[in-house]
Amino acid sequence: MKPDKPLKKGYVHLYTGDGKGKTTAALGLALRAVGNGLKVLIIQFLKSKDAGSGELRAAEKLAPYLDIRPRGEEDFVDPENITAGAFTLAAEALAESTKEIQSGDWDIVVLDEINVAAAFGLVNVREVLDIVKNRPEGVELVLTGRFAPPDFIDAADLVTEMKAVKHYYEEGVDARDGIEK
Repeated sequence: MKPDKPLKKGYVHLYTGDGKGKTTAALGLALRAVGNGLKVLIIQFLKSKDAGSGELRAAEKLAPYLDIRPRGEEDFVDPENITAGAFTLAAEALAESTKEIQSGDWDIVVLDEINVAAAFGLVNVREVLDIVKNRPEGVELVLTGRFAPPDFIDAADLVTEMKAVKHYYEEGVDARDGIEK
């Protein structure tokens, strides 16, 4: 079901930087959108469904308005030792992203960690820019992750950089359920 007031014009958001909060910002936007009857798809490029994150459990409760699809390997990608499987999964996620953006089923599509996937060479920057350029006018697109390529920044309408100032990880605190995962 489409909302009474679908987006007339979609913009491109880019959340990057070395600080915590890029995916969290995208999830906040998704929650706000769902509350207004919009449909949101989040494709997670480097995250595994086996991670058991809270957002996946929440999305199940908000379906069909929110769909989160982890498309990464079980372990986070090591940029010094990228596996063939990581390349395959990233290519499949990019093809899926293109199809879903063009489908007309979604008001907002988040490509979570796409910036990192591009920086690691898992996806082609030009192909991502083609997705941005060729998306339907009413689709809002969000690109997240560290290391945003300059071309992504140029193509975005809104760019937010999360800057690390202080983090309890530095004190040895592990990721906590409900906060970081």
